[in-house]
Amino acid sequence: MIGFKVIKIYLLAVASAQFLKIVFGYVREHKINVRYFIETGGMPSSHSAGVASLSTSVGIVQGFKSIDFAIALLFSLIVMYEATGLRREAGRQAQAINKLIDVLIHDKKQFEHKKLQELLGHTPLEVLSGTALGIVFALAFF
Repeated sequence: MIGFKVIKIYLLAVASAQFLKIVFGYVREHKINVRYFIETGGMPSSHSAGVASLSTSVGIVQGFKSIDFAIALLFSLIVMYEATGLRREAGRQAQAINKLIDVLIHDKKQFEHKKLQELLGHTPLEVLSGTALGIVFALAFF
């Protein structure tokens, strides 16, 4: 039964982070964009919120000295590292490719290509914010 509670906390943390992306998008762009709820990247990191809530929940339930917490924590750190590393670089590459596409289209050359999604990864601040959100959710529900 406690496993379902941990899953619910995880899902709530992720959903809240995704909802906050809509709020921050509105503040930034002065319009509501519900697509932010399903897109990757942005503030705060929902991946970080989810794994931080998972790690914190495991620590609360199993103990912060348990092997289960150690595994959950290491898993969380890998996810957060990848969000700021590999996925962020992929987003930068997509941005550069999209600029090249714009140049080709502007020069009226025959080129048809769907633009690549640029917002894939996270800044360290976005990951830190998501991590804090996840920890707060786990602490609040336990």
